[in-house]
Amino acid sequence: MLRCAGLLSTLALSTGLTNVRMGLQEPTGSARSRAPRAVATLDKAEVVQVTRTEETVQQLNSVHLERHRCHSVATDAPPTVDPFKLVQKQLEPLSAVVRAQLDAESQTLGQAAQHFFGAGSARQGKRVRPVIVLLVGQATQKSSELDEDLLRRRVELASITEMIHTASLIHDDVLDAADTRRGDFAVHKRFNNKAAVLSGDFLLARASVALAKLGDPQVVREMAKSLEALVQGELMQLRSSEDERLSMEYYLTKSYCKTASLMAYSCKSSALLSGHALTSDVTVAAEKFGYHFGIAFQVIDDLLDFTGTSDTLGKPGLQDMSLGLSTAPVLYAADEFPELKALIARKFGQEGDVQHACEIVLGSQGLRRTEEL
Repeated sequence: MLRCAGLLSTLALSTGLTNVRMGLQEPTGSARSRAPRAVATLDKAEVVQVTRTEETVQQLNSVHLERHRCHSVATDAPPTVDPFKLVQKQLEPLSAVVRAQLDAESQTLGQAAQHFFGAGSARQGKRVRPVIVLLVGQATQKSSELDEDLLRRRVELASITEMIHTASLIHDDVLDAADTRRGDFAVHKRFNNKAAVLSGDFLLARASVALAKLGDPQVVREMAKSLEALVQGELMQLRSSEDERLSMEYYLTKSYCKTASLMAYSCKSSALLSGHALTSDVTVAAEKFGYHFGIAFQVIDDLLDFTGTSDTLGKPGLQDMSLGLSTAPVLYAADEFPELKALIARKFGQEGDVQHACEIVLGSQGLRRTEEL
């Protein structure tokens, strides 16, 4: 993934992209927790500029667009419309569109890359990311008349987003030594580690080619930032200290990098394809929507790690603690039961730690507070 992030940066150069320089003071600090800022203005300079992940999250949280709000989750009834049906027609050919871009001379490489796109027995997933890209595109288009070329580019962006997401899953499963994914063997179990790593790289490379074909340098830039954030999130997970594993802020920042960043940047890119300026309220709102949606998505996923079944999740339950990860339910439970902090600090590494921690969480307010979050 690091290699492909560099490839996308080079791609941005080749398309004549100017630098996005931030409007706030440049940060200082270690490069370990850096990621692109959220809101930017154009300026000619280096192609890729990064900053602290914490500042990205703070900026997104500091943007207030309530004056545009037309629905309140807290007070209004849920909409009766099915969001998936609104874009069903555009969504149906997505797997076939992706598979057409993943032909490879190596049969193993091609099959591994297409494993989650209908070539294997794994479930193809909910396609949440393509759905929100398509919906944001519909919501931000300037004309009520259907522009066939814009629609084509929007579907391409949706498929690119799913390719990047799938590549990250394949690589994550190798790093986590996971056995299953979406109700079937993980790619590295179906094939081998080498095939899995290469198939993830292949997906990212083909995604970069598809991005170039969109013909929008700013969209290339924003999607390249999402790759950088994905890598940063994985590093945060691999290298966390004891204090960081006990920090809710660190957990949410990591969740932004690993999950919400791709949603935020793809929603932002969808608004850019609709013709909105980089710093317009519409583009910023699209990114902020993706950010909050992504954080909520990850928090609920962490909740389901305790309450869901293997059949529903497509992967074993309690997987996070088995990997030494402390998520929102665990962190909230540790507020009530400080003895849990010792288990978190040692990454649930001793025999019986995972089961003991699970019992503490289930006996606490951790699940309720996570749902409220």
